Amino acid sequence: MKISKKTVLITGGGSGIGHETAKLLSAKGNNVLIIGRNGDKLKKSAEGLSNVSTFEADITNAKDVLRLVKKITADFGDLSLVINNAAAANVYKHSAESLSFDKASEEMSTNYLAVIRLNEALLPLLKSQPESAIVNVTSLVAFAPVTVIPTYSDTKAALHSYTLTLRHTLAIDTDVKVFELMPPLVNTAFSKDIGGEANGMPSNTVAQALVDGIENDVYEIHVGQTKDFRDFFFSNPTEAFQTLNQA
Repeated sequence: MKISKKTVLITGGGSGIGHETAKLLSAKGNNVLIIGRNGDKLKKSAEGLSNVSTFEADITNAKDVLRLVKKITADFGDLSLVINNAAAANVYKHSAESLSFDKASEEMSTNYLAVIRLNEALLPLLKSQPESAIVNVTSLVAFAPVTVIPTYSDTKAALHSYTLTLRHTLAIDTDVKVFELMPPLVNTAFSKDIGGEANGMPSNTVAQALVDGIENDVYEIHVGQTKDFRDFFFSNPTEAFQTLNQA
């Protein structure tokens, strides 16, 4: 898919993978709209970039999503690419005191349910374009969970499953492509508590892999060690899980 001189929406665009992707797509002559909860963070992310607009919104809030869709319909009617990058994560282990339900509810709302709602709301616009696509950002943990981010892992597995069915269904009677970005641990503020600063892949490397994957119609974009881990998991799921969760 060609991604230049198009209109692109990126959720979670204020930092990390979202910011780096906005930077790359801006440099390719696209109009980029970055979405996030923190308006100041978004403005800082957009500084120095060409053709990047910001919109403060909580994608888990139905009213905010309605405002966003109205804004896009009015001002970005040629929307061609939606990148669902926003995510929430909690670092903890299941226990009687972990408040897992509350943490899982927050993560599932942001990482899974909000993606479905936003995609459905924007599909009419995407279907009207000569070429368009959706990108869902999952993770290596979609294959096997990490016990210190247990319900975050669950949400990425759910999003992976949704992405497979969405791709299959839209391919039947639309031209909307569906991509999945599956990075390993990435060095962002988001992953600092689980070792991302020391062991994570640079977010600009992940963003470049995403852009390359879209341009080459690679629908499941495995970044870094993800492909090797995927193969390992399907050959020996028990050992793969144990390897991922070594102390």
